[in-house]
Amino acid sequence: MTDILTEPPRSAAGSRRRGEVTGRMVLICLVTFFGVVMGVNVIMMTAAIKTFGGLETASSYKAGLDYSREATSSQQQAARGWKVTSRFDHAADGRLRVELSVLDSAMRPLAGYEAHVLLAHPANRRLDHDVEMRPAGAGRYSGEAVVPTGQWDLEIDLARNGERYFRSRERIFLKDRGQ
Repeated sequence: MTDILTEPPRSAAGSRRRGEVTGRMVLICLVTFFGVVMGVNVIMMTAAIKTFGGLETASSYKAGLDYSREATSSQQQAARGWKVTSRFDHAADGRLRVELSVLDSAMRPLAGYEAHVLLAHPANRRLDHDVEMRPAGAGRYSGEAVVPTGQWDLEIDLARNGERYFRSRERIFLKDRGQ
């Protein structure tokens, strides 16, 4: 009697079966996978570089000079001992009324200064709001602007003849009166 060995059927290509994973298939899959990853990385890096150059200041030298001036100005401001307070009234329609009170170190009202208030959006400069301030009595200034609720950086500047005497910056949260 003869032994009959049964072998799996072979395809027309030879000894490979359909669906069998070969070294060539693994190589093609790996090269394709990493090619796609590198292609996406190149596209993303190109988009990132074109949309943001990484610079916050145009000239670091000028920024350094400004820093030195700001440090000196801050020391002079502290030596003056002024007390500047702000008060807000935010209506439901978005109107914001800002009032400033400016007192010297002896708690006397200071007048004759130009007050400037900026509500700077923490994430988008295009949403900043200038508040036009007007004198409202001895050492008092007031102004109005339409500002939505949310977080803002309040910047207060007091100047006379183009020279700044006071600057403050603080984070505030505006909400409607009814909240």
